Amino acid sequence: MLPSRNSPFMSFVAAMHFIRCTALLGLCAATAACSHYQLGTGAKIKFSTLYIAPVSNKAMIPQAQAIMTTQLREAFIRDGRVSLVNSPDSADAVLTVTLIGYDRTVAVALASDTGLARRFDLALQAHATLTDNSHKKTYFADRALTATRGVFTDSGLVPAEYETLPLLAEQLAKETLHAVLDVW
Repeated sequence: MLPSRNSPFMSFVAAMHFIRCTALLGLCAATAACSHYQLGTGAKIKFSTLYIAPVSNKAMIPQAQAIMTTQLREAFIRDGRVSLVNSPDSADAVLTVTLIGYDRTVAVALASDTGLARRFDLALQAHATLTDNSHKKTYFADRALTATRGVFTDSGLVPAEYETLPLLAEQLAKETLHAVLDVW
């Protein structure tokens, strides 16, 4: 004997059939919506080789030039959208970065003793210029870039700042990478 149409079993079967159909329709809709998706910005970069000039340091931060230049090169190598070259003559574009400022701001202090700071916000500022080497055209000039990081002074301010400089350089290198390779 077959179950009647009004039985709980038939209601359950109908509900499961409805859920399967709904899930299948949802999967089809999601697949169709994502079929044209592509990673990245989709914009074509106007150059394929890049020369990164050694970073100049007007901010007077000791040892910042080498750290910042290394972080810049590593960021572009990791990204892989352009090839780095060793001379400006063999590059399609030239990137110059100048460190222009370094600021330290008190972020956390005791209410009873404002002279005793517990945490500082460090900011490293730079200007970047990107030029087309073949047409001598400037893509952008003196674009302001900033990297900010908090530092706690438990081990002293000087060691904390020294340890934070590579992190600031890495963050500034990422900002520079986005300024150069993303759509302007």
